[in-house]
Amino acid sequence: MRILLCHVTLIAALTIASPAMAQLELPAPSPAAKLTQRVGLTDVTVDYSSPGVKGRTVWGELVPWGTIWRTGANAATKITFSKDVTVGDKPVPAGTYAIVTLPTQKGWTFILSKATDLWSAGKAYDPKDDVARVEAKTTAIPHRERMTFIVSDAADTGASLDLEWEKLRISVPIGTHTAKQALANIDKELGGAWRPHLAAARYMMDTAKDLPKALEYAEKSIAIQATWFNNWVKADILHRQGKKADARKFAQVAWDLGNKDPSFFFKSDVEKALKDWK
Repeated sequence: MRILLCHVTLIAALTIASPAMAQLELPAPSPAAKLTQRVGLTDVTVDYSSPGVKGRTVWGELVPWGTIWRTGANAATKITFSKDVTVGDKPVPAGTYAIVTLPTQKGWTFILSKATDLWSAGKAYDPKDDVARVEAKTTAIPHRERMTFIVSDAADTGASLDLEWEKLRISVPIGTHTAKQALANIDKELGGAWRPHLAAARYMMDTAKDLPKALEYAEKSIAIQATWFNNWVKADILHRQGKKADARKFAQVAWDLGNKDPSFFFKSDVEKALKDWK
């Protein structure tokens, strides 16, 4: 009876302790790591697991020569580019890719694969999934215990993506299209710069009843970019000032521009004005 009670007590103790044991947190052999670096206008993010040297011979043994390497531990290492880039001399669209490398004693090959689920559920590397395949530069470095990714020499035009582990650095250049992207952003913002002046013109015309000031803002809007809308507002202001000939001239400009714009929502008003302001 006492033996049975001891067994029951032991089972109960283990049952009580098991939730606490399930929550036991210990250092991972290859902890998760993440690098994010903005290069010009492009965000470069690397998600990986970081193995340690732990006194082992890494190159040629732990990582064999002449064999595809997942370039990290656990799941495939992934890199994400927020915008189109070049890797080496290869164009790479914005997106997420697996980083795969082929180390040899003569040199390294750096590969980006669109198969981001490599090594999960036994999925093996297949060259048909390659997006870019470039030669990498290797450099001797002081000992680094844990494998680490670094973005170095970052500038608006590009950077170097470096992998450092043990006493070796593997580097590939990443190029960005920052100047082209910045120009597109400028064009996008300045393309709408006429709108605030037009809004001011309409306010001064309809609410403040200050026609000279309204005309000043309308002309500033047109000077930035002539549209059917700001030409129509200028025509309306001029008509209210009694300048019918000038008003009709700008109404005609508004009509000509508006008929090329699917958003010509004052079309009937402009058409009526051209008939009435003769």
